[in-house]
Amino acid sequence: MVSQSSSVGYTIMGKTADLTVVQKTTIDTLHKEGKTQKVIAEEAGCSQSSVSKHINREAKGRKRCGRKKCTSNRDNRTLERIVKQNRFKNVGEIHKEWTAAGVSASRPTMHRHVKDMVFSCRIPCVKPLLNNRQRQKRLTWAKDKKDWTAAEWSKVMFSDESKFCITFGNQGPRVWRKRGEAQNPRCLRSSVKFPQSVMVWGAMSSAGVGPLCFLRSKVNAAVYQEVLEHFMLPAADQLYGDADFIFQQDLAPAHSAKPTSTWFKDHGIPVLNWPANSPDLNPIENLWGIVKRKMRYARPNNAEELKATIRATWALVTPEQCHRLIDSMPRRIAAVIQAKGAPTKY
Repeated sequence: MVSQSSSVGYTIMGKTADLTVVQKTTIDTLHKEGKTQKVIAEEAGCSQSSVSKHINREAKGRKRCGRKKCTSNRDNRTLERIVKQNRFKNVGEIHKEWTAAGVSASRPTMHRHVKDMVFSCRIPCVKPLLNNRQRQKRLTWAKDKKDWTAAEWSKVMFSDESKFCITFGNQGPRVWRKRGEAQNPRCLRSSVKFPQSVMVWGAMSSAGVGPLCFLRSKVNAAVYQEVLEHFMLPAADQLYGDADFIFQQDLAPAHSAKPTSTWFKDHGIPVLNWPANSPDLNPIENLWGIVKRKMRYARPNNAEELKATIRATWALVTPEQCHRLIDSMPRRIAAVIQAKGAPTKY
């Protein structure tokens, strides 16, 4: 039921939108005096829910408490522009440049603003730097191989060298420890100024992996031919038997040297033509990554233990893993064509 009052001029039990100026003033005054919403509703002549909504609406419209922002939207746009100009600046460099632009803000404030802009500090992906000529050659190569099937790629034996270190940078495992255990020997991670490392040559096909060769010296044409003689040929016998195969290698000087080319001709082994700076096209690069990830928690103390760990981990690589990597070749080719010869995610 709705009734009119000539003295105050309001609508009883009206909605929030129906409240008059007098009702709103009455609600504000009684609310400041600490009256309950039930008493306010009776005095103002409206529903209790209307009183609650009006009070909440007024509260939302109040000025925010706390310290006033020390930077303007213009200052924030300047900060974003500084970050985008060079993505490899550290926090100190960014703050110094922002301060030089006339902004007075602390380094933690600057860091917080950068995070609010959804920038995250991450390890950058590594891609080969290609010039226009190399991109064009990659594109031409990919178009030439775009019709190759996974079965045809299974006839290719991929090879590559990779470096393994005793310590893998600062991206090693974390440690669970309690307070006061920071110097506990079981909680320490060993570090050396010049970590020992080994260079490894390996080969793979869709049937699995071949034997590893640990290189003792710098690889020149003569050393590389010894690797081919004592490791590549046994790998070919193991993976292909009497079947024909094509050998893949990158364009390292020792690989493309004339004596090496003569060695392949003398042994009747066809070599796959290969574009320069194209690790993204070689599935064995992904296999090295798999092996290194499996070795993440290994703790070799010297080069011999490191070699033993590499051998043991390499032996765990299954033919199924190799088959999946070889099967990705048509997708890699398509990605290079789509990128017009540029580096791809592989």
